[in-house]
Amino acid sequence: MADRDPVPLPAEVRARLAELELELSEGDITQKGYEKKRSKLIGAYFPQAPGMDPSMGQERRTPVTPSSSSRYHRRRSSGSRDERYRSDVHTEAVQAALAKHKERKMAVPMPSKRRSLVVQTSMDAYTPPDTSSGSEGEGQGDGDEGEGGDGEEEDGGGGGGTSSSREGSISMEHWISRAIHGTSSTTTTTSSTASSSSSSTRSGGSGAAGGRLADVLAQHVHISAHHHLRHHHHHRHHKTENHSAPPDVTGYTNNTANTTATDGIQVERAPGAGTAAQRQTPKYGNAELMETGDGVPVSSRVSAKIQQLVNTLKRPKRPPLREFFVDDFEELLEVQQPDPNQPKAEGAQMVAMRGEPLGVVTNWPPSLEAALQRWGTISPKAPCLTTMDTNGKPLYILTYGKLWSRSVKVAYNLLHKLGTKQEPLVRPGDRVALVFPNNDPAAFMTAFYGCLLAEVVPVPIEVPLTRKDAGSQQIGFLLGSCGVTVALTSDACHKGLPKSPTGEIPQFKGWPKVLWFVAESKHLSKPPRDWFPHIKDANQDTAYIEYKTCKDGSVLGVTVMRIAMLTHSQALTQSCSYTEAETIVNVLDFKKDVGLWHAVLTSVMNMMHVISIPYALMKVNPLSWIQKVCQYKAKVACVKSRDMHWALVAHRDQRDINLSSLRMLVVADGSNPWSISSCDAFLNVFQTKGLRPEVICPCASSPEALTVAIRRPVEEGSTPPGRGVLSMQGLSHGVIRVDSEEKLSVLTLQDVGSVMPGAMMCVVKPEGFPQLCKTDEIGELCVCTVATGTSYYGLAGMTKNTFEVFPMSNSGAPVSEFPFTRTGLLGFIGPAGLIFVAGKMDGLMVVGGRRHNADDIVATALAVEPMKFVYRGRIAVFSITVLHDERIVVVAEQRPDSTEEDSFQWMSRVLQAIDGIHQVGVYCLALVPSNTLPKTPLGGIHLSETKQLFLEGALHPCNVLMCPHTCVTNLPKPRQKQPEIGPASVMVGNLVSGKRIAQASGRDLGQIEDNDQFLFLSEVLQWRAQTTPDHVLYTLLNSRGTIASSLTCVQLHKRAEKIAAMLAERGHLQDGDHVALVYPPGIDLIVAFYGCLYAGCVPITVRPPHLQNIATTLPTVKMIVEVSRSVCVMTTQLISKLLRSKEASAAVDVRTWPPVLDTDDLPKKKPPLLYKPSNPDTLAYLDFSVSTTGMLAGVKMSHTATSAFCRSIKLQCELYPSREVAICLDPYCGLGFVLWCLCSVYSGHQSILIPPSELEVNPALWLSAVSQYKVRDTFCSYSVMELCTKGLGLQTDLLKSRGLDLSRVRTCVVVAEERPRIALTQSFSKLFKDLGLHPRAVSTSFGCRVNLAICLQGTSGPDPTTVYVDMRALRHDRVRLVERGSPHSLPLMESGKILPGVRIIIANPETKGPMGESHLGEIWVHSGHNASGYFTVYGDEALQSDHFNSRLSFGDTQTVWARTGYLGFLRRTELTDASGERHDALYVVGALEEAMELRGMRYHPIDIETSVIRTHKSITECAVFTWTNLLVVVVELDGSEQEALDLVPLVTNVVLEEHYLIVGVVVVVDIGVIPINSRGEKQRMHLRDGFLADQLDPIYVAYNM
Repeated sequence: MADRDPVPLPAEVRARLAELELELSEGDITQKGYEKKRSKLIGAYFPQAPGMDPSMGQERRTPVTPSSSSRYHRRRSSGSRDERYRSDVHTEAVQAALAKHKERKMAVPMPSKRRSLVVQTSMDAYTPPDTSSGSEGEGQGDGDEGEGGDGEEEDGGGGGGTSSSREGSISMEHWISRAIHGTSSTTTTTSSTASSSSSSTRSGGSGAAGGRLADVLAQHVHISAHHHLRHHHHHRHHKTENHSAPPDVTGYTNNTANTTATDGIQVERAPGAGTAAQRQTPKYGNAELMETGDGVPVSSRVSAKIQQLVNTLKRPKRPPLREFFVDDFEELLEVQQPDPNQPKAEGAQMVAMRGEPLGVVTNWPPSLEAALQRWGTISPKAPCLTTMDTNGKPLYILTYGKLWSRSVKVAYNLLHKLGTKQEPLVRPGDRVALVFPNNDPAAFMTAFYGCLLAEVVPVPIEVPLTRKDAGSQQIGFLLGSCGVTVALTSDACHKGLPKSPTGEIPQFKGWPKVLWFVAESKHLSKPPRDWFPHIKDANQDTAYIEYKTCKDGSVLGVTVMRIAMLTHSQALTQSCSYTEAETIVNVLDFKKDVGLWHAVLTSVMNMMHVISIPYALMKVNPLSWIQKVCQYKAKVACVKSRDMHWALVAHRDQRDINLSSLRMLVVADGSNPWSISSCDAFLNVFQTKGLRPEVICPCASSPEALTVAIRRPVEEGSTPPGRGVLSMQGLSHGVIRVDSEEKLSVLTLQDVGSVMPGAMMCVVKPEGFPQLCKTDEIGELCVCTVATGTSYYGLAGMTKNTFEVFPMSNSGAPVSEFPFTRTGLLGFIGPAGLIFVAGKMDGLMVVGGRRHNADDIVATALAVEPMKFVYRGRIAVFSITVLHDERIVVVAEQRPDSTEEDSFQWMSRVLQAIDGIHQVGVYCLALVPSNTLPKTPLGGIHLSETKQLFLEGALHPCNVLMCPHTCVTNLPKPRQKQPEIGPASVMVGNLVSGKRIAQASGRDLGQIEDNDQFLFLSEVLQWRAQTTPDHVLYTLLNSRGTIASSLTCVQLHKRAEKIAAMLAERGHLQDGDHVALVYPPGIDLIVAFYGCLYAGCVPITVRPPHLQNIATTLPTVKMIVEVSRSVCVMTTQLISKLLRSKEASAAVDVRTWPPVLDTDDLPKKKPPLLYKPSNPDTLAYLDFSVSTTGMLAGVKMSHTATSAFCRSIKLQCELYPSREVAICLDPYCGLGFVLWCLCSVYSGHQSILIPPSELEVNPALWLSAVSQYKVRDTFCSYSVMELCTKGLGLQTDLLKSRGLDLSRVRTCVVVAEERPRIALTQSFSKLFKDLGLHPRAVSTSFGCRVNLAICLQGTSGPDPTTVYVDMRALRHDRVRLVERGSPHSLPLMESGKILPGVRIIIANPETKGPMGESHLGEIWVHSGHNASGYFTVYGDEALQSDHFNSRLSFGDTQTVWARTGYLGFLRRTELTDASGERHDALYVVGALEEAMELRGMRYHPIDIETSVIRTHKSITECAVFTWTNLLVVVVELDGSEQEALDLVPLVTNVVLEEHYLIVGVVVVVDIGVIPINSRGEKQRMHLRDGFLADQLDPIYVAYNM
């Protein structure tokens, strides 16, 4: 290690260094800051050798070793785990478990992360320091002493235990790494070759493994998706590609002496290393052509990963499941059936154990106050308490005399100096809070005894550091419920509390208003000579209240009576054989628990001398307590296993330790199953220093039952303490099985001694009725004694269940007539009456009927090497309930310098280890940045707060791995499709059950009026131009709301003639030629359309390319022009230039455009003769549109259909020349085009045209126009409605003040081709209700490709109705109506009234048989305005006849129907329509081609998306699709990228809970990534293609296992 002797450093520099290390380990400063400050401190003492390269490997540098503190830090950092949970057996077990997994070869696709997200945690953020001594770099911040695991104390601490164990694990590490990496080629021994070869295998099979990628994936050899994921998007980051990250020095130099393959494998590849291997790879690292599950060849990275995921998921699920329970419907959730082979308890019923009698010694005092009075008066000079400062020097000594006089003073001031004489603030029996820091036991002790003397009840709590400290709110609730109005504190503490500018102490969150009272002698008045406290014998009054934090974070107060306090001290005195004036060293928190009982209460009873070691001193010098034991020749020491472990780490720095004076070392957390390893290791090392094995005395305690058991110090040479090696498998079933052969999953327990004197103990079943356990069963320990708590303050019900338990034997007889107290500890009574504790009730997680202990799982996670990616003491394990079972979540703090691959690899190993040892799946494993988990006052992890953050999506992890596929085994059985019942039987069944066949129709088209005699729109226009030439048909508004242009009948006619002339002259077009019209929404489009009709051409309206987005929009234009066989393109001058511009040529081949005519300057002459079509069934126009699934489909509209369409709308909306209609729609296809271009000419009403694009400039434009022109009927799209809802939400008052009035609106129709978006229409109605909008006015229409408008809410007729259906029945293609608000209900709104001349029937899409009313089926339509077929280049006749010319297979087989491709149902309502008939409502559920078949059920994407959007405020939009049977969820994140990973568990949870589906991939993207078409519908298939082709640039992609 040291080639030269390190320069000795002065003490203050050493102390400062220790502080620095501490700050670093707790994350208070960054690595960089730490290096800087450190080099400054030691620069003077350690000149750098000339010519030495600071970045050279650490072998060449001499690490600086400031003597004590940083030396133990370094040693601890050598890669072994938190010793609290240390056990070599366990390490071996974990390694063996991982090796087993190697045989099952798992390939876990690694998540992809956007570069900006990696940077926060990767090495890039931490540039290598210039003058660091390598040793510190190696285990950066490994001094995690500050991080604790068990709720109330900091129990962290890294650490290489004994060197032997470390050497032992090296070879193990070597083969584990092989187990994980699979191929033997990586296990070379020098780090450089290992780094290059492992990088080649990691990059997904380049290099040697290149050609075998497909086989490799199929066999899951190694985690293939490793290296190439660093930069999710190559084209985004050309620059960053090379210097991905500085080489990870830690890997190369991990114990230089014995470098093994692991060192190489964990190395983050240095730039340039292994480039040769990379050169042969294709761009994506694994873009070897491979086939997916569908046999589709893919060559993209995403699909390769998904394939890998699919392969992984093919592994068989664990237990075979049988039985079900019914989830209030036929949805069958599987329920775990007990495995017939599971171990069952076979022993006899246990017998309650009695402890030895409590032998009251004659001179024992009658109460603790009496004891204090006695010692304070007979031996006032005897030392009571010695406190240490942070240098380990005695700060001051409190004698019994001083303690007595000061306590009397406190008592007097409490009773007489607060409030007024008539109204004292504190009376005997009141509760007061004690707020004292951990380094001031003397002040605490004085205040505590002062309260006892004054007969007020002390409630000791932690010092609230900030106003929003984790858990301090709950403490506040406790104080409030105890009625606390006064808080006693020390001077220093009072000064340190947060103050407001006026110097007041603000009220802490959740706290009652308290008076802060400094209880220090110098601030108190002397009691009068004649005043003495009234000292009584111990009675049933409450002595003090100890707080306890529950599993859910709530804080309870356990009340302890004076008699219990005294009896407990006596029992401790007897079991620990305490004698007068003994010296005891205490490291524990003296405010509660073991520290309070031994060092404050029992010590005073026996006039003992307590040496108190503050926590701050332990941090600086972990050996301090051992030094004090030697210095004071202490007989007893009270510690936690953490303190023993820290001492181990530092013990080499002390030569002259002698522990022979110790007769008892009380291990306060000795009942934690993992303390045994600390005890053993401690004994190993210190046996040579005089420590006797029988001195170690573990004890078990709980806030409710006080000390439950403690091992007695025995005479030398008597029987050694008991050990139990139990099978974890047995424990998970609550059964004790001594495990000999299966070393893998065992738990070794040490006994915690026998029952306390004067107590009786039994073990009862943990759940339900308190029945005695059998001898080989684990249960909750219960004790019956005076010395326990008596109640939870103010909570009678909970008190009864905990403090007043009467255990019953099998025969039903109570064990005793006295009540027992539940201890909250799980365990059993072993041979010879020894008590063994296997865990806490609070840490219990019941998964699939088996019990697992959180601590055990933490231990397994910590035994997974290498540990350099996470902080050891900072692992939280808890369970959340998802889908009727508990699911295990593991959260750990990640070190700032660990790379993505490393962390991910560690995570997958942890999953495998837990799976191998506990046979339980982990639902979610999350890594958070260092120092971000909520802390308890003493630095441990605040579990309930962590869980809360996780569930709220506020934990902000930097890595997440979800494994729902392996854990969730209680999903409903996949639906088995029943053989179809024939259509005839269905019909007969409906008749028998009295159900109508589901069919409905709109009213008849009725009488022909004057303009209806014309068959062609071109004739109607000519007729209007003659009869009402100056009647305005169209008014176009600009973004300011002023009229941009308008058209009268004659103007339209004249301009259309000119266009016809131009087409004939310049275009040389024949009758029936197709012309593409590429215009912005406006008047030119209408003129061009009628010009084409006049010339006998067939127009096709096409949306112009978007200026900002030519690359994606222009190809669509080109495609429509080509597919529609347009012989020429008409457009404006501006767009014609654009079509041939340089930008356009980048997107399409501009040379292949047909002739482009610009219509900006028209010829002056008229055409010789207007064209008159001979046959009304010839083509009038083509309607092209992109469906939601991304298919481009054109339909043919004949002249007959066009006229019928206009007539139908005229009747439904009662349109006449005197009417005005506002239209805010895209005029390119469907009903939007018909309303914009055709209806006004047919019906003669005036159309006010508002291009939707103008709303982006002025969101109020549409509603202002409606108000200004007093419009009664208006049409819009969902995107327009959304723009208004979002853009004007906060401006309604302003609009109202400007006079905006919507009260005249009768119908506001949303034009759509989907299920009505009820949430949007309702919020729109609510929002604008104040402006006079009538809620019944807002409705929707429904159209599709085969019929552009089937339903449209007209002026007369009943209001649209809403029904609630059961979402789970819908998945089975059934309609089950439920009440509003019932679980799993889904609101569906009727899609408007059926148009005149339209008939509808609901048919089974498979058998084509008619369906009964309220049954889900495909909507078929028969109408005069059906389109006459698809216009395709390929002429796919089969599709054509199926969609447009279908006949029912049964019943009315003559009528020809068109199939809409939408699922829906008809329901006869109680309302009557205009003709007096009962009204039939049509409800659209969703498109057949959009629906996803998963687990045999039919899911509509919108339902899953709605659930997902509701789960977190940052999710603005969501789209789902499937890929090879995996559900992929894409969410748009409105928030910082740090929130991206919070969404993954939330999305997975909600889809499981509400839809019983497991999400396969969660993709988090930026706002606006999910493509939307002009109607505001999501283009899920485009999204899917973009995802698979790697074009989304996602923030994060998580592959759920």
